[in-house]
Amino acid sequence: MTNHSVSILPLKIDHYTLRLIQTEDINALHPLINDWNVVRMLSQVPFPYPKPLLEKWIDSIIQEIHTGASYHFSIIDDTNDQIVGCIGLRVDSKDQLGKIGYWIAHKYWGNKIASRALQRISTWALANLNINYIRATAADDNLASISVLKKCGYQSFGKGKEKFLARAAEQPVSYFLLKREDICPGKSPVSLNPSSSIPKKILLVVAGALIDIDGRLLLARRPEGKSMAGMWEFPGGKIEPGETPEAALVRELKEEINVDVSQSCLAPFTFASYEYTDFHLLMPLYVCHKWKNLPEPRENQQLAWVPADELDNYLVMEADKPFIPLLKDLLF
Repeated sequence: MTNHSVSILPLKIDHYTLRLIQTEDINALHPLINDWNVVRMLSQVPFPYPKPLLEKWIDSIIQEIHTGASYHFSIIDDTNDQIVGCIGLRVDSKDQLGKIGYWIAHKYWGNKIASRALQRISTWALANLNINYIRATAADDNLASISVLKKCGYQSFGKGKEKFLARAAEQPVSYFLLKREDICPGKSPVSLNPSSSIPKKILLVVAGALIDIDGRLLLARRPEGKSMAGMWEFPGGKIEPGETPEAALVRELKEEINVDVSQSCLAPFTFASYEYTDFHLLMPLYVCHKWKNLPEPRENQQLAWVPADELDNYLVMEADKPFIPLLKDLLF
């Protein structure tokens, strides 16, 4: 799976818009970033910051956007169509890590723009990119940025030193990390110690492994707004009171991806038993080779047909992971 297939629409937050940086942004950006108050907090930016150097940087990141290596956004105030800052994220798919940075023009400080933009990009990135974590660095004397990171759920995980070009010296810095479950504290399905003696409610759900004529499996990606957004899973859902697993799967496949399946086409394959924070999940998995209609997302989720030998490249929900080796054995 590659990130450069991601479709990126402008992202809205209140009366601000985050859109990918464009070449024509140079004239608005240069006077805002070529400011000692801003630059001294950015490790990789010199001062003064020559306009040709900024132009070269913009050209390079536009190329990185096309390849999925990074995503950099201009932050625009919709009330006057003025750029007020930037926020960007570099992607390390190998380590499933994003590295984020941002700055707000000095004259716009105090308007909570940074925290709004950081929260929005963090949520978007974890829901749409092939990453599980986002890392940030802040100079220890940048108290405002440290406050923003903590407000957005980033957790401190260490300290170090980095050279800041504008200051021409190393500066003490703090490192912060945001995990997927930190986006919605208390709601995210975090696994517990199996030895816990606290009784949990049993949640019955059902999933389907749809296999096409080429032997590919259908995965669905949880959209923004759901816990663990960005993780992939086999389509399915909750079993309602009085429903059989087969009837529930037929209903869920129709509701989620507009697929019509007959119960006779569902073959019971295996099941998963997994303990989350507030409940214990029990999930039977059915294999299906025959259905009507082409699968289409009906709940803002992404869909992907995945060859069995590429399943390990996807960030699959923990409860679904035990299915992967069994399905590989079935298809190889």
